[in-house]
Amino acid sequence: MAAIALDKSVPEKLPPVLDPTAEQPPLFDGTIRLYVAYICPYAQRVWIIRNYKGLQDKIKLIPLNLQSRPAWYGEKVYPPNKVPSLEHNGKIIGESLDLIKYLDSNFEGQSLLPEDPAKREFAEELLAYSDTFNKIVFTSFKGDPTKEAGPAFDYLENALHKFDDGPFLLGQFSLVDIAYIPFVERFHVFLLEVFKYDIIAGRPKLEAWIEEINKIEAYKQTKIDPKENVEAFKKRFLVNT
Repeated sequence: MAAIALDKSVPEKLPPVLDPTAEQPPLFDGTIRLYVAYICPYAQRVWIIRNYKGLQDKIKLIPLNLQSRPAWYGEKVYPPNKVPSLEHNGKIIGESLDLIKYLDSNFEGQSLLPEDPAKREFAEELLAYSDTFNKIVFTSFKGDPTKEAGPAFDYLENALHKFDDGPFLLGQFSLVDIAYIPFVERFHVFLLEVFKYDIIAGRPKLEAWIEEINKIEAYKQTKIDPKENVEAFKKRFLVNT
């Protein structure tokens, strides 16, 4: 499979999470830094592409604890105080969808956007829908996910039928898969455990897509314990239940 063959990731010992007392790394000293939180799906998007393109030695991971991040991060590094953010060429860039495109076009390695104009157009459509997709599913946690989130997963199932030259959203593995998988991975486990709703039941393309992405080492390296994700979602969304 081409996606596995093009994966340039290498085994990596992850740096420890910085606590609030941690010193700030020197800013703009020539080191390229990716500020993440290991549990954050938005940060995971950028982390996956960093690994896949073989940039692990070039881009240093700086993991933060979202519950107690160092004060210097919001004050001196990235005023929105969110992750991910990238320190590169004397500036700080944020927003995960912008960052996956930035890494793809500003660093060496196989491009993760196809040349085919039809595929590029569909890529933009899918990337534009990703925030809506997440919002629909997150909102459904307060109601009936089977009914309310079903159409969002049907959208992905239908999208996977558009190109038949591979199991991914554009046929071959791309930025679009990277944009969706961190969220689908979490939704899959959480909805099954808490609501007994299996998002892949009756959606064979979605099931095959998840299976194929799980063969990609760059992605596997960014996954955390599903139980941790479930607990985090329970705390965030089910406080009143």
